[in-house]
Amino acid sequence: MEKLKINEIILVEGRDDVTALKRVVDAHIIALNGFSAVNKKTLKKLEELSKTNEMILFTDPDFAGKKIRSVIESRIPKIKHAFISKKEATKVDNIGVENASDASILEALKHVITHRDESTGGDIFNASDLIDNGLTSGSNSKERRAKLGDILKIGYYNSKQLLKALNSFNISREQFEKAISEIDS
Repeated sequence: MEKLKINEIILVEGRDDVTALKRVVDAHIIALNGFSAVNKKTLKKLEELSKTNEMILFTDPDFAGKKIRSVIESRIPKIKHAFISKKEATKVDNIGVENASDASILEALKHVITHRDESTGGDIFNASDLIDNGLTSGSNSKERRAKLGDILKIGYYNSKQLLKALNSFNISREQFEKAISEIDS
């Protein structure tokens, strides 16, 4: 099988993630070595690298992965994001990119999410979009948000975080409505 060539530097959490990605992609991959290693020194190095290289952040779909994503994104706002679902990343009681199938990893890297250009105007989505589509305060809203995150390839978010994610990632109204239709069918 020919490996997918990726020009961006891919940031992952650990060595096992590097091994998993190397099976399917030809790219420069950097292991962050977990949340505790994402310190000022590491962030400074990543900021410097980002000045001359595009980067993709590919973390585990768990609390630590979200925390790492948040910290790095605050320092490198133009970083791209690759997401994998919890279901695809779980093996027994272990959640991690390293557990995902080669096909799931490729799918995530083919659907990298970028941030919306802030100069294009205000937010596209508001709280009523979440309420009207059963994504908040309903009996199955959590499941609907999980499905939406999987379909849009943005990961899972609670209601408040979802609204922020929809408005900050390059998600169009059309993509959102198509995903809602898929959930409803």
